[in-house]
Amino acid sequence: MTGSERREQLLDIGRAVFAEKGYPSASVEEIATRAGVTKPVVYEHFGGKEGLYAVVVDREMRILLERITGALEGGSARVRTERAADAFLAYIEESPDGFRVLLRDSPAVAGIGSFGSLIGEIANQVDSLLATELTNRGFNRKFAPIYSRAVIGTIANVGQWWLETGSPSRPVVVAHIVNIVWNGIEGLEQKPTVSKR
Repeated sequence: MTGSERREQLLDIGRAVFAEKGYPSASVEEIATRAGVTKPVVYEHFGGKEGLYAVVVDREMRILLERITGALEGGSARVRTERAADAFLAYIEESPDGFRVLLRDSPAVAGIGSFGSLIGEIANQVDSLLATELTNRGFNRKFAPIYSRAVIGTIANVGQWWLETGSPSRPVVVAHIVNIVWNGIEGLEQKPTVSKR
């Protein structure tokens, strides 16, 4: 096995162990054992558990962000919303261990973002899409960050639930997400207020 192949193997195994056990309970020894190598090999490639974890999290965040970014290119706002929801769920379906790693609380490791920061980055990209949509409907575009975080939060929370249940099918889940998000946008009030209690 070449050095780069070994590194990929350790990343795959590390991701599986971190997803299964969480960062605190994962050990370099277990990762090395599953890879059929000694602990020094893991240290040689990543400097230890912290370094391996940082690379795993960074890679998963980048993959998910790239998928969502690609889904937001071209098409109507509704189509982009549908594609973004589908891209998010496709990532969960294809990389359940990666998503589980992102969902877990990150330890205080330098340079590692949290799932919340990832959701924030995705929402930042959705801001302009929703700002345009709000403007087209006569709303104040300054509220786009509220709506983009609500949309992305909905998709992320449904994704967490779907990861555990595994059903219904991805297209059905996407259709229902878009149903609530899009029909919610369709029925927005110009000047919403909190009801008097």
